Amino acid sequence: MDSFSVWLADDDSSIRWVLEQALRQAGMETRGFEAAQGVSHALGAETPDVLITDIRMPGQNGLSLLDEVRTSHPQLPVIVMTAHSDLESTVAAYQRGAFEYLAKPFDIDYAVDLVRRAALQGGAIGKAEPTVSIPSMIGRAPAMQEVFRAIGRLSGSSMTVLITGESGTGKELIARALHRHSPRADRPFIALNTTAIASELLESELFGHERGAFTGADTRRVGRFEQADGGTLFLDEIGDMSPALQTRLLRVLAEGEFYRVGGQAPLKVDVRVLAATHQELERHVAEGRFREDLYHRLNVVTINSPPLRERRDDIPVLLAHYLDVTAKELGVAPKTLSDEAARRLLAFDWPGNVRQLVNACRRLSVLAPGREIGLQDLPPELGGERGASVESAWAGSLADWAQQSLEEGVTPLLEHALPQFERTLIEVALNRVSGKRQDAAKLLGWGRNTLTRKIKELGIK
Repeated sequence: MDSFSVWLADDDSSIRWVLEQALRQAGMETRGFEAAQGVSHALGAETPDVLITDIRMPGQNGLSLLDEVRTSHPQLPVIVMTAHSDLESTVAAYQRGAFEYLAKPFDIDYAVDLVRRAALQGGAIGKAEPTVSIPSMIGRAPAMQEVFRAIGRLSGSSMTVLITGESGTGKELIARALHRHSPRADRPFIALNTTAIASELLESELFGHERGAFTGADTRRVGRFEQADGGTLFLDEIGDMSPALQTRLLRVLAEGEFYRVGGQAPLKVDVRVLAATHQELERHVAEGRFREDLYHRLNVVTINSPPLRERRDDIPVLLAHYLDVTAKELGVAPKTLSDEAARRLLAFDWPGNVRQLVNACRRLSVLAPGREIGLQDLPPELGGERGASVESAWAGSLADWAQQSLEEGVTPLLEHALPQFERTLIEVALNRVSGKRQDAAKLLGWGRNTLTRKIKELGIK
């Protein structure tokens, strides 16, 4: 048991009660406050081992309290929590010296462990710095909260970062956020998609060339590394770079200098490199298609940009946000989604990720009649009823059933759904092969004995 003292500042009494009970069971002393002002007054008489504060409270907010504590009690670790999870507040919390950022709802065991680590590490806090205003990155799902935390933790450094993730997940947006929350924020941010330029021209694009270096080189060209001097260079799809360019890039990262194409004198630059890829670079290294030493140079810190299907909690928020953004671009009132359309889009897998969602919002805003977007307005590729694919329609129906079951209090969902799911697939497979169990088992991916057992369990005749 730990005999630490913990103060909790949150205007939500239920949150305070849950945390207080958990912390007391762990042997810690707690004291609750409904507002930041109470904490300020109490700190004049005593100091806890850890302070937990919500961001949004009546009167003084949590970030203002954090600034005050950093001045008056710089060694006091502060954990900031909020239900309104966004990149700006996450980074602001880290930059102002928070020990950690805790997004609601949180796992209570994790919260207790976090408090314990804060108390033991004491003054291991960052230096408060001014925040930078940047465009919103939206994400309440745990996977996006990890991205926000990583950006916040890196906000005071110029480390090389490798950003991984599928196409359309927003890797460049993460790179821009890393730049804008770094010491290089007032210097250039240069982005280059290495697959968008022919391989024979990419060397000149990166490093520049001297006049006469090759046919058509009529003037000297300044490359992207020179343009980004003092700032950040973002190299997207780094996994497709040729071996020769990989070698030149490694030299720049290792020595901070390079030669223009056709140049004789080395050029010194101070550039932070952020790289991104949708490929598995480790596999490319094992297959000899990517230099291992370059991989380790780029992979100082890795941030994974999650696909949209792994952050479904964010889909309704993203849809509402980009429908509103599109309406402002068009100068019209924003459209809303009907409940059926919203459920269908929530169940959709979004293979193109956020980029596909943004384009869908633009398309629906322009083409859907009326103020409300209904199921009939969704195009086939988004699971709309007009010619919807069987897979999308099935997923949408399943989502509708699950939503209705939860509203009616039918739980646990899997116990109700799995028997019907298996029964349906078995009957379809048996009908397809005229009742031949061996053939039906192959269609299902089972052995014959497994199929026979399932038929008996489910009472299929």
